[in-house]
Amino acid sequence: MAGNTIGTLFRVTTFGESHGKALGAVVDGCPPGLTLDEAYIQEELDKRRPGKAKGETPRKEQDRVEILSGVFEGVTTGTPIALIIYNQDAQSSAYEHLRDVFRPGHADFTYYMKYGIRDHRGGGRASGRETVARVAGGAVAKRILEEYGIEVHAYTVNLGGIVAKERNLSFVYQNRLFCPDPSAYEAMEAKIEETLKEGDTLGGVVEIIATNVPIGLGEPVFDKLSADLAKAICSVGAVKGFEIGAGFSVSQLKGSENNDPISPFGFLKNDAGGMLGGISSGQDIVIRVAIKPIPSHRKPQKTVNLHKEPIEIQVGGRHDISAIPRIVPVLSAMTRIVLADHLLRQLAILAFRKRLAFPNFFHPDR
Repeated sequence: MAGNTIGTLFRVTTFGESHGKALGAVVDGCPPGLTLDEAYIQEELDKRRPGKAKGETPRKEQDRVEILSGVFEGVTTGTPIALIIYNQDAQSSAYEHLRDVFRPGHADFTYYMKYGIRDHRGGGRASGRETVARVAGGAVAKRILEEYGIEVHAYTVNLGGIVAKERNLSFVYQNRLFCPDPSAYEAMEAKIEETLKEGDTLGGVVEIIATNVPIGLGEPVFDKLSADLAKAICSVGAVKGFEIGAGFSVSQLKGSENNDPISPFGFLKNDAGGMLGGISSGQDIVIRVAIKPIPSHRKPQKTVNLHKEPIEIQVGGRHDISAIPRIVPVLSAMTRIVLADHLLRQLAILAFRKRLAFPNFFHPDR
């Protein structure tokens, strides 16, 4: 199946299924000489690990990562980094009654029509479980970005209609919903409790901000930074909307209102979201992402089976009430992967512009 790799110089390929033996990622293009170990990657994986709180799937996966290659004595070697996370708590029998049934809102129907076969166990490759491999790859990207002081933060600004008004980044990592507003967080938790009793699910909005991004990331015309970010973010299954900076609200503005004025000291506002012409402007990159409700809920749903017979189902198994909060670290990872790729691409251009000499072991003065 094609389409499992993202990136040009920094490339991440993911593999595995929800109820398969393991999931993982192969990261190619990571520069040599960076300190990296399993504990560093594990810190990111723990942010999306399932079964930590009420309203999240009770599936108990430790998501312990193993580095199989590409790291020697705690340092990257420049060769492919293979990462694996074994599934330990899959309960495939809960999906047996769905073997011949298309679940509404899932990829069951489209996967079957495309390939003529599908893995019905938790959605197989289309499951949100696949994103554990993305987070592992994104942790390697994070390590690269750290060398240049680039930071990525993602946080929940809307859950089930509850809107966060504050942007307190320090509070983001003090609550399980990655919410930047203490008041909104309490209301979101109450909304989750209410929806859990109803047997339903919730959608929301995640905002992503990347700071200290240098000017010049992004390649005209088709590899714009904005375009690659959109592709990466929209490749996450639950994402249904994407906007940059002022986003869809620019459709209501005049040109004189929309443009970001420039002074000798920098831009005076950031409706462009940190990118002009698809190239980073040096401002913060600001993205907002619409997340659909989890399609697996406890209420009856109408569908058909493989024989085109109309039936009504109630989806069993173990599911989250919302893709939030566990999708938040996934979106951070995808943003980091794209930024790391474009950072390395721009560094190659800068190196050529400066005509940096190659080291010569036998003639150090050359």
